[in-house]
Amino acid sequence: MATPPRKTDQDILAYFTRPTRSINHARIKDIRDERTHAAVAPATPEELTAFLEAWPNVDSSGLHLVGDELLIKAREAMLHAVQGYNNPRAYFKSEIFIVTAVIAWTYLMHAHFKRHSVDYRYRDRRTGDVLKTRHGADKHWELEACLGDANCPLDAATKANLKFLIEIRHEIEHQMTRRIDDFISAKLQATCLNFNAALKSMFGAEYGLDRELGVALQFAGIAKTQRDQLLKDTDLPHI
Repeated sequence: MATPPRKTDQDILAYFTRPTRSINHARIKDIRDERTHAAVAPATPEELTAFLEAWPNVDSSGLHLVGDELLIKAREAMLHAVQGYNNPRAYFKSEIFIVTAVIAWTYLMHAHFKRHSVDYRYRDRRTGDVLKTRHGADKHWELEACLGDANCPLDAATKANLKFLIEIRHEIEHQMTRRIDDFISAKLQATCLNFNAALKSMFGAEYGLDRELGVALQFAGIAKTQRDQLLKDTDLPHI
């Protein structure tokens, strides 16, 4: 298998730096001089060819499919939640939205913690060992644990909204809910707005979902109680 042509340090840097992970060009020289990562074996020609064939391996927003996987899945989960809720033929829309939105928020918080080197794994209180799931994977914090951590950047109103959703999700898991759409739609709308604001605040405006989905058109009007609740939970202008 032919070896790809030799590249300059500047060329190499372009393959590894991206908006969510910038790398100083001096790091390449450190690796070459074996001042860092000396114990890591060089890639084989086959591995290098496979890497170049897969590059850039990013989604439409420029996020890396491996390095930014948590953030990508957080955005995608919330988009699925909104799309499912906006399906005019769906009768289980609030329940599906809540379950999927909780997953979206959990991944978003994990992405934030990972970026700031916060260990979001459960540990044994006596030994300090990382707890495992029954399948052997590290046991990560659920959303409620993320909200209770001192490193959580969300404000009190956003946390309150999510704790409300978590309680509803518990009910969904253990019993069939009746039609709850009309009673909590304002809470769900606030969840969307809060998620988008948190996403842009944590990772940058370029990753906001407002460019992906606009306001859904609907045939039914918003009740005054829903409007009042929505305005109470957000900073929308009173018009």
